Amino acid sequence: MVILIMGVAGSGKTTVGRALTRELGWSFRDADDFHPPANIAKMSAGQPLTDADRAPWLAAIRMQIDEHLARDENAVIACSALKESYRALLVADSAQVKLVHLTGDPALLVARLAGRTDHFMGPAMLASQLAALQSPRDAFVVDIAQTPAAIVAQIRRGFGLQ
Repeated sequence: MVILIMGVAGSGKTTVGRALTRELGWSFRDADDFHPPANIAKMSAGQPLTDADRAPWLAAIRMQIDEHLARDENAVIACSALKESYRALLVADSAQVKLVHLTGDPALLVARLAGRTDHFMGPAMLASQLAALQSPRDAFVVDIAQTPAAIVAQIRRGFGLQ
């Protein structure tokens, strides 16, 4: 199984993903690691990515998902996956790839992003992500107002990973 943790910047995808994999003993990949340097430079300059910018990034993430499934490995991948078309590319088999949508109050997201010092995605980019977000119909939705430990526990219960 691959759990794809999605949401806008500041929702805690990486924090929750790492905590979940520590508890489960699974592997973790952050989709940010798959961005080409041009994408990172663009986002660092406060410019939203286009679908064309995202295409090779999404293809690389899909390849990673397929590799985990081909090896029958459990994994967690943190990826914004904002649009339905992106998720359609990433999730070929919903029986094997499960979506978790981390969602929360925009003020909380802004506060989290304002506190970041080590990430290319700043608060200025949040508005474009919220505008692009197409909420999934088939995801396990979790409110980010909880602690990471509570979110992980909720995900584990939701997918029977006790």
